[in-house]
Amino acid sequence: QVQLVESGGGLVQPGGSLRLSCAASGRTFSSYGVGWFRQAPGKEREFVATFNWSTGNTYYADSVKGRFTISKDNAKNTVYLQMNSLKPEDTAVYYCAEYRPRYSGGYLSDRNYDYWGQGTQVTVSS
Repeated sequence: QVQLVESGGGLVQPGGSLRLSCAASGRTFSSYGVGWFRQAPGKEREFVATFNWSTGNTYYADSVKGRFTISKDNAKNTVYLQMNSLKPEDTAVYYCAEYRPRYSGGYLSDRNYDYWGQGTQVTVSS
């Protein structure tokens, strides 16, 4: 069984950057991919980005497109989320999980993700 651990969160000023890491232990990542979701206080968990390496495609929420980049380092068994031009509305706990499509909704549905990490807090504030 794989365990995913997120890191790299913190406090950053608007316009700043952070790079989140999602490291896998126990085995390598699934053959499909990994996604990032986030949850702000009082809000539901929402999709941020997914790297489906079985197809080579990456997907982003409209709210982060052009600012965030998801990537993978095979040697380190780690997936990254590079976040640039951060905004206060990006403040949330960020989670990574393995993408295993089996329900409707594809990469947008959190039901298609397993082995969620514990999350890392990102706070964007001046």
